[in-house]
Amino acid sequence: MTEGSVGILGTGSYLPDRVVTNEELATFTRDADPAWVVRKTRIEARRFAAPHEATSDLATGAALAALADARIPADRVDYLIVATSTGDSPQPPTSNLVQAAIGATRAACLDINVVCAGFVFGLALARGLVVANPDAVVLVVAADVYSRILDFSDRRTAALFGDGAGAAVVGAVAEPYGLLDVELVSRGDAHRLIRVEAGGSRMPASHETVASGAHWFRMDGRGVRDFVADGVPPILADLLKRAGLTTEDVHHFVPHQANGVMLDELVGACGLRDARTHLVLDRYGNTGSASVPIALDAAAREGALREGDVVLLAGFGGGMSVGAAVLRWSRTPRPA
Repeated sequence: MTEGSVGILGTGSYLPDRVVTNEELATFTRDADPAWVVRKTRIEARRFAAPHEATSDLATGAALAALADARIPADRVDYLIVATSTGDSPQPPTSNLVQAAIGATRAACLDINVVCAGFVFGLALARGLVVANPDAVVLVVAADVYSRILDFSDRRTAALFGDGAGAAVVGAVAEPYGLLDVELVSRGDAHRLIRVEAGGSRMPASHETVASGAHWFRMDGRGVRDFVADGVPPILADLLKRAGLTTEDVHHFVPHQANGVMLDELVGACGLRDARTHLVLDRYGNTGSASVPIALDAAAREGALREGDVVLLAGFGGGMSVGAAVLRWSRTPRPA
């Protein structure tokens, strides 16, 4: 099997029912003026999980939607990958909870935590699994519930994030379609840019860590912006070159929905103005690892992705990490 014969067979997403507008956010987040939020982020609303919903619940909704789109039953899934940095609990793996919920009884399950780059890293793992076993079906789900770890006294982070899940079913597709190449990059030297300090083995939960707010999500916004501006364009350029493509060949760009202003700058820096950039952050905010598959699913369901279109995916975030993939769009299964 060639590397180009593994692709996406179906997509799905799940967004919680509760819509939190900028006006509502301003009622419990200090200095989060709605006009300021839109000017700085282009975000107008986000979704928050209901009190009874955890990451596995959102992931289950997206997984079922993707399987229905691919017309593949859950018991046909061989591998189930869940990308999240907000799992239900330290143990068991969130993927095992999703497996039980959807009835994917034969699937081997694993979680990965690559923060906002998790979905593309999951696609890369899925591609390798299908290359090794061309009959395999891999379900890649990315889900996060950031509303549970936000410090709502910090408008810089509270304004950005929402909750959601996205998924893709990965398997063999007819050549020349499918994933053309993938690039995965990790920069551990920059790990302090995005962090949740407490709750792990280095700083276990205690009265002191809770009182000090050490369990809240923290981000150096300026540092992250510089990391993306300096690091992502050359990674995407190298990926396209390796795939024998140029920016002019790209029909669709599906980036991590981090911040609308930053993404506009990134599109320009990458030379992707002629591609259609798919954005859902205005209504969903930054949904962490789920943002790329949610945006991809929205594009697929509205009919924007046509047979043969070149689609460029880019996830980037905590770690720091970047995951990029380029594919030629088709969801037609390869003949047996």
